Amino acid sequence: MSQIPENVRGAVEFDSWLTPFADVLSQRRFFADKWAYDITHATPDGSFQSLSKFARDSYKSYGFHADPHTREIRYKEWAPNARQAFLIGEFNGWNETSHELKFKDEFGNFHITISPTSSGEYAIPHDSKIKVMFVLADGSKIYRIPAWITRATQPDKETAKMFGPVYEGRFWNPPNPYRFVHKRPEFNELEDSLRIYEAHIGISSPEPKIATYKEFTANVLPRIKYLGYDAIQLMAIMEHAYYASFGYQVTNFFAISSRFGTPEELKELIDTAHGMGILVLLDVVHSHASKNVEDGLNKFDGSDHQYFHSLSSGRGEHPLWDSRLFNYGNFEVQRFLLSNLAFYIDIYQFDGFRFDGVTSMLYLHHGVGENGSFSGDYNEYLSPERSNVDHEALAYLMLANDLAHEMLPQSAITIAEDVSGYPTLCLPRKIGGTGFNYRLAMALPDMWIKILKETSDEDWDLGKIVHTLTNRRHGEKVVAYCESHDQALVGDKTLAFWLMDAAMYTNMSILSSATPVIDRGVALHKMIRLLTDSLGGEAYLNFEGNEFGHPEWLDFPNANNNNSYHYARRQFNLVDDELLRYKFLYEFDGAMQHCEKQYKWLNTPQAYVSLKNESDKIIAFERNGLLFIFNFHPTKSFTDYRIGVESPGTYSIVLNTDHKVFGGHERIDESSKFVTTDLPWNNRKNFIQVYIPSRVALVCALK
Repeated sequence: MSQIPENVRGAVEFDSWLTPFADVLSQRRFFADKWAYDITHATPDGSFQSLSKFARDSYKSYGFHADPHTREIRYKEWAPNARQAFLIGEFNGWNETSHELKFKDEFGNFHITISPTSSGEYAIPHDSKIKVMFVLADGSKIYRIPAWITRATQPDKETAKMFGPVYEGRFWNPPNPYRFVHKRPEFNELEDSLRIYEAHIGISSPEPKIATYKEFTANVLPRIKYLGYDAIQLMAIMEHAYYASFGYQVTNFFAISSRFGTPEELKELIDTAHGMGILVLLDVVHSHASKNVEDGLNKFDGSDHQYFHSLSSGRGEHPLWDSRLFNYGNFEVQRFLLSNLAFYIDIYQFDGFRFDGVTSMLYLHHGVGENGSFSGDYNEYLSPERSNVDHEALAYLMLANDLAHEMLPQSAITIAEDVSGYPTLCLPRKIGGTGFNYRLAMALPDMWIKILKETSDEDWDLGKIVHTLTNRRHGEKVVAYCESHDQALVGDKTLAFWLMDAAMYTNMSILSSATPVIDRGVALHKMIRLLTDSLGGEAYLNFEGNEFGHPEWLDFPNANNNNSYHYARRQFNLVDDELLRYKFLYEFDGAMQHCEKQYKWLNTPQAYVSLKNESDKIIAFERNGLLFIFNFHPTKSFTDYRIGVESPGTYSIVLNTDHKVFGGHERIDESSKFVTTDLPWNNRKNFIQVYIPSRVALVCALK
């Protein structure tokens, strides 16, 4: 080990299979560390600054800033390709010459300070429309929404008729800004579980409309608290002009989606969640940007390579997403993106980030085509000849993790949406990793959908199911989930719909007996969630509505559906109807979350699976002292079924999917006690004997 570079020694000692690639890992870490050094020493006097100070100073310097004492307004913009810049808006009657930005420095920054009115008021009224006009070298004029704008809104119908549906920049300076009153919940990465409720504000209503921040605060937060989730992952928050993009075509990175309400209302939502002890994560999109020109970053200063790789380089566009790709090696792009993270941590009090499109960022092929499939061979990630890793993007992700954990040392959570399995992605930066806390276990929902589409119950391969659920890198935590927003989109189906399909429209009433399809679907929906939660990772995620088996796909209004909101909603009314079976799935989800909260199986060492009986369709495993037993057999129940356990004692049932509150058949006596017999069984030191009915799962604990 003496030849292992010191800056990655910890990672290599943790995973000896990395030894042949230690030099590559070292070079990649050094690249990011060099960037960090350059950033933290990039001060006028050469003094040291922290990464968080750099990011904070950047968002406090660029864009608009109103001084409450002097009533002056400062505005700064980076536009190196422009010759001149003018601030125009409602405040000056859209005069194109009255407010020229001065002092274009050597880096391409324009500045202006606007004095208060004669009556001592801000010269630019709160929420008034505003733009920046650039004059290019050839004398032509272009009009843009300022890149650091914190508020952008859809035009009214008349304006849209005249000029198209281009978003409008707003000067956001409320006289009574929202004041946070609750402290952030703390998160101990070593000990605490993470149960995530993934949500989209706009669809969070049974009504066919766009729901609001205030409605989510009043109507959905109490549900999340009731169910026992301790974190919310908010999608589509960063402003996006096209609603049907699901928030993944960002136009204005510092503005939150105006469709759902105001910045102050989002702050109230997050503060209220904190008061409930719930962390709030932002689904951040730094992997690409919308191609929109007039209301986005594309060709912002007239060039095609200001924030992005140039189009002529072949790296400026995503081959599938029709979007622009950031040039992470550009210092000003690093400033923009890092300060964007700091802005959301400080201004909105987000507790961490789920980074979208990490696979696309990590590789020059973006995970597309034949190069985009990964077998797990380390050479695919770490061989200089084969890996196609984008070192600049990887370095940016390292710095982003450094920043989040520096700013929130007691609570920061970072999650990578990576399907490739890049080694060291979720190891700490200090030992040579990329620094994420978790990656999404993206193979799990694909597995469940494939099984439900192609295989009947009696043919399920339990060995393959268990292998997929447990096939993860040792020591690198994953977020397990059965389905996320991806599986809900039109063209696919939710798990509930795959299980029950059209029967959900006709047979979910408790006034009639459950049909075989519904009975099977309700039973398996509970078991699939519990198996994934308990065996599949170190954290768990649910997409809103799936906790009660939402019956339909998700489709945003667009030209193909006549701009209908019918499928762009979550029908919480189904849960609240006491005559429908959705309440059973909902109550089970809450029981599962609260059981985990009490007994803690997430964020503990991976389970020991003692039994995968293909003929009986039984899976049994232990995790953190708990015993999990699953009978997936469609018809067979077993009496006195022998289950091996390591620890002796008396086991009691703490969760039973067959309980009547969960729509079960009450075949289990929950007062039963299972006393161990001191004889080895299935490579465990002891065994118990249990009654386990068909399509039932039990969780037992030593009492």
